[in-house]
Amino acid sequence: MSIIIDKNTKVLVQGITGREGSFHADLMQKYGTKVVGGVTPGKSNQEINGISVFDTVQEAVKVTKADASILFVPPRFSRDAIIEAIDGGVKIIVTVAEGIPFHDMLFCRSYAQKNDCILIGPNTPGIISPGKSKIGFMSDNIYTQGSVGVISRSATLSYEAANNLSMKNIGQSTVIGIGGDPIQGITFKELLPYFEEDEETKVVILIGEIGGSDEEEAALYVKNNMDTPVVGFIAGEAAPEGKRMGHAGAIVSAGGEGSAKFKKEKMLEAGIEVAEKLTDIPTLCKKYID
Repeated sequence: MSIIIDKNTKVLVQGITGREGSFHADLMQKYGTKVVGGVTPGKSNQEINGISVFDTVQEAVKVTKADASILFVPPRFSRDAIIEAIDGGVKIIVTVAEGIPFHDMLFCRSYAQKNDCILIGPNTPGIISPGKSKIGFMSDNIYTQGSVGVISRSATLSYEAANNLSMKNIGQSTVIGIGGDPIQGITFKELLPYFEEDEETKVVILIGEIGGSDEEEAALYVKNNMDTPVVGFIAGEAAPEGKRMGHAGAIVSAGGEGSAKFKKEKMLEAGIEVAEKLTDIPTLCKKYID
């Protein structure tokens, strides 16, 4: 099994006629993802790598029965594209743009929840269920099919974790990047129940980083609701308080809240094993899957 997407998921690419959209639509299709259509307003009646292009999501869904969409759309247009996808009946949306305005994402997150839509991102590499489907731009050759679920704020760290697991012959059920922007769609806490209900997933890796309180909220959820084991990792231990470090969300408040140390403490209190290094993760996972 896997969560959210599988080999039957039908995917639209919004912004397919752009350079990034067409390039990654082709790679997703070659991986085995069912890319059934693309959307670019005013550019219908053509095909991109054999994929039909439509003017609207509504039209594309009517013809293709798509249930998922990935947006290769600039930040300033992402709000409208997300709303169009939700109104068109799409239930899984991946938005890769970085820096979507806060108020736009606040509205889109709320609108997605009201319409029972899973919104992944922004600033995400996407989601992959190895051997079945990917909706994103991750390099799929580092993933192998198996029983470890991965949720990460950092794209790069999710790649490293998956690669480390695969090198130790430990496969993954589904790997999801929730994005590093301050306002996200679906969160750690909201994804954990999906893995808890998945019979294939034997252990979940939660890869966080400094800033915000998502990891702490997820730890509390694990403590009160999870039987599936969880392994944690927090990046940014050396970051100074009050200084923004790279990602817009990676800032530690005075008093230590949001720091790597504080997040690790909350994880440990919840019974989550915390890896000190990414290379420690396969060893911590292995005892749950052997």
